[in-house]
Amino acid sequence: MNIDEAIDDAVRPAADFLSGIVFYQAPLLGVEVPLIVVWLVLGGLFFTLYFRFINVRGFLHSVAILSGRYADRSDPGELTQLRALTTAVAGTVGIGNMAGVAVAISVGGPGAAFWLAVAGLLGMSTKFTECTLGVLFRRANPDGSVSGGPMYYLESGLRQLGWPKLGRGLGIFYALAMVIGCLGIGNMFQSNQAADMFVILTTIGEEDSYFADKAWLIGLALAFVVGLVIIGGIRSIGSTTVRLVPAMALLYIILALLFMAFNIEKVPGAIAAICSNAFDPEGLAGGALGALIIGFQRATFSNEAGLGSAAIAHSTARTPRPVSEGYVALLEPFIDTVVICMMSAVVIVIYGAPNTGGEVIGIELTITAFESTLGWSATPIGIAAILFAFSTMLAWSYYGLKAFTYLAGEGRLRDMGFKLFFLLFVIIGASLELGALVNLSDALILIVAIPNLLGLYLMAPIVKRELQRYRAAGSTPAPAGS
Repeated sequence: MNIDEAIDDAVRPAADFLSGIVFYQAPLLGVEVPLIVVWLVLGGLFFTLYFRFINVRGFLHSVAILSGRYADRSDPGELTQLRALTTAVAGTVGIGNMAGVAVAISVGGPGAAFWLAVAGLLGMSTKFTECTLGVLFRRANPDGSVSGGPMYYLESGLRQLGWPKLGRGLGIFYALAMVIGCLGIGNMFQSNQAADMFVILTTIGEEDSYFADKAWLIGLALAFVVGLVIIGGIRSIGSTTVRLVPAMALLYIILALLFMAFNIEKVPGAIAAICSNAFDPEGLAGGALGALIIGFQRATFSNEAGLGSAAIAHSTARTPRPVSEGYVALLEPFIDTVVICMMSAVVIVIYGAPNTGGEVIGIELTITAFESTLGWSATPIGIAAILFAFSTMLAWSYYGLKAFTYLAGEGRLRDMGFKLFFLLFVIIGASLELGALVNLSDALILIVAIPNLLGLYLMAPIVKRELQRYRAAGSTPAPAGS
C-alpha cells in the first residue's frame, strides 16, 4: 500500500461520516436539496430583508468608501480598506469561477447561472453582516496587529448577549474546523489544480510535459513563492493581492469580453437562455427547481458568504467604524459571483453547454469554450487559473493562521510554525491524489456555516444598532476610540 492509499483509507471513514451530515439532502418536489445550501441561502435572504436591501441601497456608498475619501492613516487597523477587500477577494476568486460555473451549467442548464447570480446578490447582505461584526469584535494585539473573524465575534458577541459558554464553544469549534479545512480547499486543492494546469501549459505544442511525473517540483516552487509573501504577514499579503487580484480579474474579464465581441450576435440569445431557463418547469436536473438548487450551491462554493472566512481578512481594515467595512465587504460577492462568474456563464452558454446532456464537466469545458473562438486563449486562461490558485492560497494561509492563533495564542514562533506547516501541505497537495482528504476538508469548511450563521442571526440586532449609529453620524468617520 502506498502513502496515497494509506492516507485515503485513514481519512475516508471520517470524511464519509462528516460529508453525510454536511451534504445531507432532503427531497423537495422530486429534487434532492442539500440542507446546508438551504441554510446559507435563507441566511442571505433574511439579512437582505432585515437590513432592507442593504446589498442594493448600499452599493454606491461602498464604492465611495473604497475610493478612500473617508480614509485616515491614523485609523485603527492594519490594511487599507481596499487591501482588506482584495485579500478577501483573493480567497474567493479562484479556479471555481471557471470550473464551478461550468459544472453548474453542465448539470443544471443555463438557468443555473441565473440563480447563481441571485445567490451572489443575497450573499452580499450576509457578507455585510459578518464583516461588520468582524471589525466590531476584533482584538488588538500588543505588537500592533489585530485578530478577528467568526471565532472572535462568536465569543465576544454572544458573551455580550449573555451566552458566554455558547460563544466560547462555537468559537473553538469554528477555529478547529478552519485550521483543518484551510489545508484542503485553500491549500492542497489549489496547489493540485495549479500543478495540473502548469503541466497542461507545458504540454501545448509538445507530446508530453517534462513535469508530468514531477508535480512535487511544481509544488516546491509554489511553496517557495507563497512563502515569500506569507512570511511577511497580512501586510505583505495585502500589498500583493492589491496588485494581483485586479490584474488577474482584468485578464479574465478581457478574455471574456473578447470572446463576446467575436460572438456579439449570440450574446442576447445567451442572456435570454440564462433568464428563461431559470424558470423552465422542465429541463436538466429537475427543471427550474434543479437549476435554482445547483446555482445556489455553486454560488456558495464561489463567494463563501455565510462561512465567515472573509471576515478574518476584513477585520484587519483600517477603520474606526465597523459598518464602513461591512459596506466594503458587500462588494466581494458582487465581484466574484455576479461579475466574474456571469462572464464565464455567458461564454459557456454561447459555446453550447446546454448540449452536454447533464454530464458533469469542469474547467475543461470553460477552456474549450474559449478556444472555440480564441484559439490562442488556453495559455492566458491557464496563467489566470494558476494566479487564481496562488492568490487563494495567500488568503487562506492567513485564515488558517488566525484560527490557529485563536486556539494556541499569539506569538512569532507559533506564527512561523503554522506558516511552515501550511507550506508543507502546498508541496504535498501538488503531487497527491487528494481523495477523501479534500472531501473531509470541504465538509469542515462548509460545516462552519452552521455556528457562524447561528451567531449572525443572534447578533443581527447588534449590527442594526451599529448601522443606525453610522447613518445618524453621517458619512464622516468618528474619531478613533469614540
